[in-house]
Amino acid sequence: MHAAVPARGPGPLARLAARFSQALQRQWWITPPTHAARALRPLAVLFGALAALHRAVTRPRRVAVPVVVVGNLIVGGAGKTPTTIAVVRMLRALGWRPGVVSRGHGRSGRGLAEVQPDSPASECGDEPLLIRRRTGAPVMVGSDRVAAARALCAAHPEIDILVADDGLQHHRLARDLQIIVFDERGVGNGLLLPAGPLRQPLPHACPADTVVLYNAAQATTRLPGWIALRRHPGVLPLADWWQGHAPSPDSWQGLLGRPLLAAAGVAAPERFFDMLRDEGLTLTVTRALPDHDPYDALPWREDTPDVVITEKDAVKLPPGIADSATRIWVVPLDLEPDVAFAAAIKRHFPHPPTH
Repeated sequence: MHAAVPARGPGPLARLAARFSQALQRQWWITPPTHAARALRPLAVLFGALAALHRAVTRPRRVAVPVVVVGNLIVGGAGKTPTTIAVVRMLRALGWRPGVVSRGHGRSGRGLAEVQPDSPASECGDEPLLIRRRTGAPVMVGSDRVAAARALCAAHPEIDILVADDGLQHHRLARDLQIIVFDERGVGNGLLLPAGPLRQPLPHACPADTVVLYNAAQATTRLPGWIALRRHPGVLPLADWWQGHAPSPDSWQGLLGRPLLAAAGVAAPERFFDMLRDEGLTLTVTRALPDHDPYDALPWREDTPDVVITEKDAVKLPPGIADSATRIWVVPLDLEPDVAFAAAIKRHFPHPPTH
């Protein structure tokens, strides 16, 4: 059951750790690097050395079908999940039959689990469930991506290509193509963890098996790549979203002039709030939640009339959760890469095998 009001918050030590983490992460996006970020450079050097050693000693393992890895170089979201959804649709349009593997961040357990359209997000992760619902492709989660890939192919022999969501640093899974996603933040101060947001250094050039997609209005690093446009086609009630309905283009009109509470448990909640304001909506309250927030307690009062959330939040709310006093609206997100990006995908995977 979800409580109508937030449950008691974390203890003093947890709050202190959270504030420290937030303060540290704010330093990552300041250029040039601040004195605090520079002070952490010795730890960043150590992190980089350990990461390089891990890559050097890891032997990539191939699976029975080609693999496309979608990931980013920075900590946090840069648009990996909408990119994965877009890539699955592109491959399907080319005649391929894709499946998806993912770690399933935030789920309980580490073993293998196939995601069903009605799987609880707590058991499979919010992003894998969203990918499953938006694409209809088979999805397997597991901390061991190689085992997940093999299990998914065994369960679905029709699969002839795999997309690994957030798999860039999972080096055991060999890949035929990797897609690195950046958003408007680029690489921040350009330093490795914990001095900056980078999980691994920005390469001087892209290898032949790598393409770059910018989930932003323009390129935000020195690497050449393609631009993807974020499109929000409308808004629809939570129950309709769970039934697989699409919003109508004029659905925004129904919310104009209403006082709204907007909540977002994503990496960049302010980007979601700004988009809603750009559509002319009146946000009287905003709730910026931690990325992958489990929604164990609802971040609004039971007398709140209208709430607007992202799809990543919607997968954690059952369709019947809204009572007559609260209307919950879901805003889907579609990522539309440049047509040249689709052509690049086709160059790597021109013809699916004969079925």
